[in-house]
Amino acid sequence: MRSLLVVLLLGLATITNGQKFRMLVLAEPDKNHTPYVEAAKPWLDKLAADNNFAVDYFEHPNKVSDEFLKKYKVIFQMNYPPYMWSDTDKAAFEKYIDEDRGGWVGVHHATLLGEFDGYKMWDWFSNFMGNIRFKSYIATFASGVVKVEASRHPVMKGIPKEFTIEKDEWYTYDRSNRTDVTVLASVDESRYVPKTDKLMGDHPVIWTNEKKKARNVYIFMGHDPVLFNDEVYKSLLRNALTWAAGK
Repeated sequence: MRSLLVVLLLGLATITNGQKFRMLVLAEPDKNHTPYVEAAKPWLDKLAADNNFAVDYFEHPNKVSDEFLKKYKVIFQMNYPPYMWSDTDKAAFEKYIDEDRGGWVGVHHATLLGEFDGYKMWDWFSNFMGNIRFKSYIATFASGVVKVEASRHPVMKGIPKEFTIEKDEWYTYDRSNRTDVTVLASVDESRYVPKTDKLMGDHPVIWTNEKKKARNVYIFMGHDPVLFNDEVYKSLLRNALTWAAGK
């Protein structure tokens, strides 16, 4: 009887609160990515208000633990890189994904995979992203045409078959991850403006790893705040976050 009362009270609290779920946002404070983060926050806050979910922002994963993550239906890794995480942080995050405890969306800097600032590469995360390692990037930025390859996936709902990203520092990796993930979209390197020698050939930029139990999607584009003036990009990100949350 007491257990039933607790369940009923928790249910009443949820209804009164009116919130469907909570989202954890790991927002990198790095000077190069702060402008994107600061542009994203009001957009994300409005999205949360319109859809009755809550958002908690953190600038470091040092609070991550099994118990802490129980509160969250989805993690948005908003440019926070896959290093500088403690072993405890990593273990909790890996369990969250591997045991389908919630969904995940990552953008841009979330695939800065390699040895940086004295940290070793997080091999599990490299596998999560399709067994890739960061190689180089277009430091001077370029516009690029993104070509949708999986138009029926919920993340691509309402997204045109091709769309242009006006400004980003496109990464290259040591290999295409196409054989290890499900590619949702790729960039047409022949249409970069200006032209560049930082090329991969087959260059996926949006993908999901269906070998993992948790819903997950990575979107490369996410460096510059100008992206939040782009209706297609905002629709793409909205689709990704709601799908990863199971909504």
